[in-house]
Amino acid sequence: MPSLTETLLECGVKVVGRTRFCIHPADIVADIPAVGGTKEVNWQRCLALAPDLVVMDKEENTLEMAQACPVPWVATHITSIDDVSRELDVLADRLCSNPLADLAADWQSLAAKTVDQLSDLGSIPGEMARIGQPECCSRVEYLIWRDPWMTVGRHTFIGAMLERVGLGAYLDLSEENYPQLPAEPPRDDTCYLLSSEPYPFERHLETLSAAGFNGVLVDGEFYSWFGVRSYRALNNYLQKKESS
Repeated sequence: MPSLTETLLECGVKVVGRTRFCIHPADIVADIPAVGGTKEVNWQRCLALAPDLVVMDKEENTLEMAQACPVPWVATHITSIDDVSRELDVLADRLCSNPLADLAADWQSLAAKTVDQLSDLGSIPGEMARIGQPECCSRVEYLIWRDPWMTVGRHTFIGAMLERVGLGAYLDLSEENYPQLPAEPPRDDTCYLLSSEPYPFERHLETLSAAGFNGVLVDGEFYSWFGVRSYRALNNYLQKKESS
């Protein structure tokens, strides 16, 4: 779980193994052995590292992984901003980590803050690049995958982040967590937020622009890495909003 790997490391927890997708902080994870991905783990390699606890997440990792885990484990389940503090508190307790407990308290304070709705789409939080004329659109769709085209629902951390940064008035979020789009894009009235992960939309901006997309490439880590990374990004954004 890349978001939690980074968070544990920054909170001083000794991480002895990771997935190959755990990329932050780069200078530290380079020396930590990879034991698999988010859907499969080499448990013999994991056991050789003698972990006290395996940390999983119900959104990213499978039930079969938890059932096969040969050492004690804990699985977070974060589907909203309000969930983060509670789940980090669970990890803090299991790992006897005061820094994790402090981060949980910081998330609780952040979750209590409110923000005004964006009046237009001229500036999108986490924006990295633009194609077409997204500022002229009346609705927003956050894309995480292509072939099939997939978006996010309201009961996900990403959906909660989109609403928290003031995009709620432009969204029509599904009750399904990660639905496929009902129709092939693009729609003329829609600004597509193209997440930098897990699909590499950055490589396809020219093609999408030529196809008539109005969109914004956004930092997927801003919207989906629910540990220390999203906390800093969201806190900085809200502080700028408060001071403007």
